[in-house]
Amino acid sequence: MLIESQWSKTLLITFLGFVSFLTLSAQVLLEGRIEIPINEDSNAEKFKAIGIEKNGLIIYRIIPGREEDKLELIKVDTSFIEGWRGYIGVPRNLTLIHAEYSNGILFILFKHRFYLGGDFQIISVRVNDGKFSTYLVKNLIPFNPTQFTINSQAAMIGGYFNYRPLVLYYNFTLQTSKILPGFLNEEGELDQLKPYSDGSVDVVVCARNLQKKKSLWIRNYDSQGELIKTTIVQPDVDKNYQLLFGRSVRLSNGDQIVAGVYGRFSDLSRGIFVAGINPVGEYSIRYYNFSELDNFFSYMKVRRQKRIKERIERRKIHGKKIKFNYRFLIHEIIPYKDQYIMTGEAFYPHYAYPNNSNLQTRSFYQTAASGFYNSPNMRGEMVFDGYQYTHAVVVGFDKTGSIQWDNSFEINDVKTMQLEQFVEVKPEKDRIVMMYLFKNKLRTKIINDSQVLEGKSQDDIKTNPNQKIDPKSIVGEQLDYWYGEHFYAYGIQIVSTGGSERKIFYVNKLTYK
Repeated sequence: MLIESQWSKTLLITFLGFVSFLTLSAQVLLEGRIEIPINEDSNAEKFKAIGIEKNGLIIYRIIPGREEDKLELIKVDTSFIEGWRGYIGVPRNLTLIHAEYSNGILFILFKHRFYLGGDFQIISVRVNDGKFSTYLVKNLIPFNPTQFTINSQAAMIGGYFNYRPLVLYYNFTLQTSKILPGFLNEEGELDQLKPYSDGSVDVVVCARNLQKKKSLWIRNYDSQGELIKTTIVQPDVDKNYQLLFGRSVRLSNGDQIVAGVYGRFSDLSRGIFVAGINPVGEYSIRYYNFSELDNFFSYMKVRRQKRIKERIERRKIHGKKIKFNYRFLIHEIIPYKDQYIMTGEAFYPHYAYPNNSNLQTRSFYQTAASGFYNSPNMRGEMVFDGYQYTHAVVVGFDKTGSIQWDNSFEINDVKTMQLEQFVEVKPEKDRIVMMYLFKNKLRTKIINDSQVLEGKSQDDIKTNPNQKIDPKSIVGEQLDYWYGEHFYAYGIQIVSTGGSERKIFYVNKLTYK
């Protein structure tokens, strides 16, 4: 079935197309930009964009209708030249949850708008010609979906029922669904759904073992959703540690590496762990206290960094370790040369007095770091005001789990109500590019393992020097890796040029040289 093409002529002129190269800095070029005017009177949802590698981009949103809603789709190539566009009808009781691209097909997940239970719906769209299919995913367990991934045979929807993680498996060929075996037995956290090219998938869950210590359950399933094996990675008996969060990656020889953060008695992490697992499930864990990393504090100003390192050395002289506690958001593990890279973003909860007209705030950075932390919603008379990010840490380790180097990247001014990944890490032949976007400011840093090749830089993204962008107007801002040396950034902003003001959805093509 082809996408129905129903478009007004006004939308045909909303593309700026492929603009001339605009240098933002010595490293970053703005190669292209799309702008779509936003009608303030429309009740349509915000546009979003998803990269489809060298096939270009898909821009999409939901437009409410009387009898049914419309899924609006625009496909452009890497030069922002339009390929096709159209609508797909969607029942009004469904809401769009997530989009995922895999092997030339865009998969879009919908759930019931008003009920936690109910069936799901998946729309698959071939990106080369816009042909689409609709799948009804039967579901008998009311759960909140938090993760969505695709393998060669099926879609997997991860979420929670009564604090218990589960994964719903849907086979596209048989058009049948089932809950993957091994779930609904214990409370825990769903850390990762990791698909592989052979159709198999690893599911990583953090839960407490019989000794009440947080451990990692790594379940491997084949392409048909059958459980192959379960490996339980538990903290060493002689160490009073908890494995708080982990990411997994499978090696070509059948071994597996799991890396993440560990702590003691709370959700605050004290360091990084790396576990190597052989094909029969035997494993060993290496623990690295944050103070043992060479560049963990290099994001700080020189004087503060010096004071902390001197404090660490004084403790070492007396045979003691200094304890640093952080909250970390851990990224996927990335292959890099003959090593692997893991990145984490440090954050802390921020609180404010709601009745103060000046919104007097307090960060509780020191308090949170010391473990005194109750609810993310209230603290006495103050209310939760968002998560404040401080820095990103990137570590490289070999196939044995031995950390070879580390580096850090300061994160400025970023505060959000929901945790999300900001820093993009792109390994290249002789360097690693780190960048993030916030309030239209692109911040970058270039490293080669522990060496800094290009220090942190900051650039406003503008199509011309006369353009003004209101930072307070920016909504839904996102930066993602696209293909090759290219990234794409999108969001909503109010732009003024020559006295005229307009609200737009934009997509920028950024190239790192």
